[in-house]
Amino acid sequence: MRDKYSEIVMRYKSDIEIARDASKLPIQDIGNKLNIPSNHLLPFGHDKAKVSTEFIEHINENSDGKLILVTAINPTPAGEGKTTTTVGLGDGLNKIGKKAAICIREASLGPCFGMKGGAAGGGYAQVIPMEEMNLHFTGDFHAITSAHNLLSAMIDNHIYWGNQLGIDQRRVVWKRVLDMNDRALRQITVSLGGIANGFPREGGFDITVASEVMAILCLATDLEDLQERLGNIIVAYRRDKSPVFCRDLKADGAMTVLLKQAMQPNIVQTLENNPAFVHGGPFANIAHGCNSVIATKTALKLADYVVTEAGFGADLGAEKFLNIKCRKGKLKPSVIVIVATVRAMKMNGGVMKSDLDAENVMAVKEGCSNLGRHIENMKSFGVPVIVAINHFVKDTDYEVAAISDFVKLQGSEAIVCKHWANGSDGTIELADRVVELADSKEGDFKFLYEDSLPLLDKIQIIAKRIYRADEAVISGTIKDQLAVWEKAGYGNLPVCMAKTQYSFSTDPNLRGAPEGHSIPIREVRLSAGAGFIVAICGDIMTMPGLPSKPAAENIMLNENDLIEGLF
Repeated sequence: MRDKYSEIVMRYKSDIEIARDASKLPIQDIGNKLNIPSNHLLPFGHDKAKVSTEFIEHINENSDGKLILVTAINPTPAGEGKTTTTVGLGDGLNKIGKKAAICIREASLGPCFGMKGGAAGGGYAQVIPMEEMNLHFTGDFHAITSAHNLLSAMIDNHIYWGNQLGIDQRRVVWKRVLDMNDRALRQITVSLGGIANGFPREGGFDITVASEVMAILCLATDLEDLQERLGNIIVAYRRDKSPVFCRDLKADGAMTVLLKQAMQPNIVQTLENNPAFVHGGPFANIAHGCNSVIATKTALKLADYVVTEAGFGADLGAEKFLNIKCRKGKLKPSVIVIVATVRAMKMNGGVMKSDLDAENVMAVKEGCSNLGRHIENMKSFGVPVIVAINHFVKDTDYEVAAISDFVKLQGSEAIVCKHWANGSDGTIELADRVVELADSKEGDFKFLYEDSLPLLDKIQIIAKRIYRADEAVISGTIKDQLAVWEKAGYGNLPVCMAKTQYSFSTDPNLRGAPEGHSIPIREVRLSAGAGFIVAICGDIMTMPGLPSKPAAENIMLNENDLIEGLF
């Protein structure tokens, strides 16, 4: 154990410094831990690689391991550490002798240079190489951006050269994308500058992680499935409102070529040299928030226990993981772990960030309402639920006990975890209990709603049962649009809610467990290729903006050409 040592070291070493000091193994050695032959690893340097399509096809007959989902309470500026806990639990499972792997998403440049920072864990529970993972990594996001924008270019090119498909320029629904926060691009006019540049029309940009191409890559099972899904993308409508598909423009083949290598899962390692699949990266507040199905299913064929995460709070990422990813990928979680912190409970209890270091048991108790609602919601899916209290150095025993006592009253259990300071030594108790629950075969996983329900009912069910709203407020125009899609054969699709991550409501400042609110649905979008309907709630944006002081201001190279400020 290195509690005291870690407390001293942490005062002087950032996450990026800890990651730099790690003793990495060659990626072939990491592959060997999962019996992946080196000839089936496409190396990107010495410490990261892609797993070949041929090998993935070869292991399809293997039995599946147990799937563990890590989620969290609604995020606060105090930090929750969901990815850190995912990594810590994966290391803990390996520490107790289990063959385990983790599956997380790739980081977007938008939040890296915006507000959130990187997405590779923290302290002594990290995935490495941290710098590459948080920047360009293996180029997957660039490939997705290129494939998406190739389709955009082919739409305008088709219109320029005579528009044989009869596209109504007022009804082009396919935007362009960029993996960066840039509010100036949300709404633009394209093709200005005269006849040679085409026909002017309104357009706009989304962030790459909100792209339907990202969702498709993360839900596709193989290249054939990928191309079929790409072909099913609806890019525009004609004057008679009939859809124009990607395949009508003959763009699906070239897009598949651009995404061929990106479809292969990436494998890297934790600080403790355990295998980690890092692949795909849809946001959970504006997309479905999970790593790729192909990475998760590959890990399940190779490991006895697979720990994965879903983005933001359980009301967003976990709900979408369970209702969309598990439905589409035929997955079934064995255990759900909800991450909570004393500091976040205080903020939900009304404490300002500047006052979090002072003991405040009453605020912890008041803030636990947020945790309680997430526990209730996750239990409704029929899966055993356990709470991981991600421990901070200044947490007091009384504050921790307040959370533990509250969780017991909810019919669950809480385990204190110190993986940030102690790595796997800090998650042994959690790992033991997770194995016990996973192997007990407790629970009976079920979806929140059936495919056959009307789209309108699915939206209302999520709003009422997960967000605890009185209703989802939906205009007649949107109801008519949903009815049109149902008539066209899309009524059996699940719903992906695009909503603020900070609250159960659409008001990001309304913490805790609000009731008596409503969920206004501003817009609905059909992602026919990915296979879900997107319902945009409140003021949520699919192209974020930078904060007043973006993280980019503090990111630079030092005199030794090493990156500073990324964490």
